[in-house]
Amino acid sequence: MSREVADRFAANLLRLRKRAEITQEELAFRASLHRTEIGLLERAERVPRIDTLAKLAGALEIEPGAFFDGITWTPGDFRPGQFKPDQDATL
Repeated sequence: MSREVADRFAANLLRLRKRAEITQEELAFRASLHRTEIGLLERAERVPRIDTLAKLAGALEIEPGAFFDGITWTPGDFRPGQFKPDQDATL
């Protein structure tokens, strides 16, 4: 799943940067990031930390949520009673 997230984020970043009509280098400068970081993100070789996400959104003058287009998460099934605490654990 994390590879799918990285791929989708990369596509969204590339699309949003091109829509803003700026280069990777200009985006990096505006976001106070190294220029190679933008390339790594756009190639899905890295996913951003939350502070990097905020910087990118600010530099592109967009809401951070725009980066999450097409990214979804399906929670796992909840099965009550499956957790068995360690009998030796103290509270």
